[in-house]
Amino acid sequence: MRTYELLAVFKPNLDAEEVDKQLSALNELIVGFEGKIESTEKTGRKKLAYDIQNFRDGFFVTMNVSIPADKVAELKRQLKLNDNVLRTMLLELSNK
Repeated sequence: MRTYELLAVFKPNLDAEEVDKQLSALNELIVGFEGKIESTEKTGRKKLAYDIQNFRDGFFVTMNVSIPADKVAELKRQLKLNDNVLRTMLLELSNK
């Protein structure tokens, strides 16, 4: 299992309750891939550097997750299929 930092930008037209539902669905997805969530940090609504799908801002969430390396591609695919996610970035954390 490797540790990753996942940054997800959700659509700004979602209310706080809807973002929580999306996060719980994302947590279930990660656990379904035999992973575990180390931490979750909701940064909140921030302005984007450029428009994405005609949105000027988004709701940012940063998660530290441990997931098997062979499941990463499928996790990225599932995130792209989610209509409420504008952008994601998955970085592998070093063991230093």
